Amino acid sequence: MLPFPKRRAAWLAVVMLAGTAQAETVAVAVASNFTAPMQKIAAQFAQDTGHQAQLSFGATGKFYAQIHHGAPFGILLAADDTTPAKLASEGQGVADSRFTYATGQLVLWSQQTGLIDDRGEVLRQGGWQHIAIANPKLAPYGRAALQTLDALGLTAAVTPKMVQGENIGQTYQFAASGNAQLGFVALSQVMQEGRIQQSSAWIVPASMHAPIRQDAILLSSAKDNPAAQALMEYLQSDKARAIISAYGYTF
Repeated sequence: MLPFPKRRAAWLAVVMLAGTAQAETVAVAVASNFTAPMQKIAAQFAQDTGHQAQLSFGATGKFYAQIHHGAPFGILLAADDTTPAKLASEGQGVADSRFTYATGQLVLWSQQTGLIDDRGEVLRQGGWQHIAIANPKLAPYGRAALQTLDALGLTAAVTPKMVQGENIGQTYQFAASGNAQLGFVALSQVMQEGRIQQSSAWIVPASMHAPIRQDAILLSSAKDNPAAQALMEYLQSDKARAIISAYGYTF
């Protein structure tokens, strides 16, 4: 018989091999605004469970169309709550799996320090040429941006200066590159370790637009996938929520 230390090492090796054999993979469609936190969550999820999450980032509206055309996603992390609800009603998603994993915050942001004041008055004062927003037909943050301009009575004045990103990721790139001096982006895109990057920003009051509730849903094709089920649970864990909060989301 092997001495105890060797027996223990052999037992651990068997356990690790068994865990590897049981590990599964799930393809996850992730709203662009949630890119940074989801990358961290996926890494921690793999470390803690052995399962792998294959991430694709893009516009929620495009993911909806792709899912209907048979794209092999197992989970949708949407930028809104209406798309997952629609998928559930159409039989593409598991209705009782749906939950709000984060509530987003809209921010008017510029890479130029001192350009944006803490009330967003720069929108009235001018001194800039272009403002980036996400396509409101595809991106909830784009719709929230238009609602904000409506609330301020500035839609007509600002519209000629708009440059439109396909999704919130591209919108951020327009602003970060300086091609647009201002951008309505997700707060999560300009935060690091709980603080806004060095720049200038105005966090838009939530009262100026509809709540940006971001829902997750398990897609019907993955209802028996252990990795998909595990990730849906993991997103509601304290570890995941700590990461989500660090990027400026609320619940």
